[in-house]
Amino acid sequence: MHESFLPLVKFALSEDVGTGDVTTLNAVPARVGARAALVAKAPGVVSGIEIAAMTFREVDPTLKFKPVAKDGHEVPAGAALATVSGSAASIMTAERTALNFLMRLSGVATLTRRYVNAIAGTGAMILDTRKTTPGLRILEKYAVLCGGGHNHRLALWDMYLVKDNHIRAARGLTNAIDMIQRTRRDLLLEVEVESMDQLREALRPEVDRILVDNQPPETVRRCVEEVDLWYAANPPEHSRVREGAKRWPEVEVSGGLDLDTIRVYAETGADYLSVGAITHSAPSLDLSLEIEEVG
Repeated sequence: MHESFLPLVKFALSEDVGTGDVTTLNAVPARVGARAALVAKAPGVVSGIEIAAMTFREVDPTLKFKPVAKDGHEVPAGAALATVSGSAASIMTAERTALNFLMRLSGVATLTRRYVNAIAGTGAMILDTRKTTPGLRILEKYAVLCGGGHNHRLALWDMYLVKDNHIRAARGLTNAIDMIQRTRRDLLLEVEVESMDQLREALRPEVDRILVDNQPPETVRRCVEEVDLWYAANPPEHSRVREGAKRWPEVEVSGGLDLDTIRVYAETGADYLSVGAITHSAPSLDLSLEIEEVG
């Protein structure tokens, strides 16, 4: 995991350790060594091994962290994800922060995998959203990849996404697209639509993705058919087309998607299904650190 994540580790440790781990400092002699294992207490998909290692190293560079599982791997309850050895005091001081990162990211990866499995064979892709924990977005989006999902835009600067409030403020969908085109950078342009009339208005060569929001599956299916008809009559003449795309613009669905409904929406033929829940509502994977040897 990239060293640019180190400031996140430093901040998390400052939050937890502060001026010092008073219990460990006063109860555990500095010379005592230990070997501990990070253990899954529930089955799940692993994510965050390297940031956990980074956390232990930041507390004490002499600690030896050995991964057992890899990010993206499914593990059963009781499986060891990694071991760490060295100063017992250092291990205990880093324990909670390392586990917090690993539990949170593995929880996101685990829930993402459930959605990915639920639509297997349909050809659709699960996307994340910007509904992430402030400050942890890049880590949570990495966890989505570990779970088999795909990343939507990272932030406000790397993709145009014209939503309902943009359309209202611009006094119309066409106005919003036209204004973007005047200063268009080399970024994908996505447009949210809430009706068939809006969809037809958005079908322009400048638009790369249509976001169908809060519509029943049958409406989504009709939107996909409408886009396919337009695509057949208007083959794209630009380089923005994604390799392997079935149509252009591609079709994304959002709103009201859960594990009970996701496959029905995937079977409409849509290319992407964006699910905010995989980051904003993912329960942390239950993990623990267990000291196995002291000496």
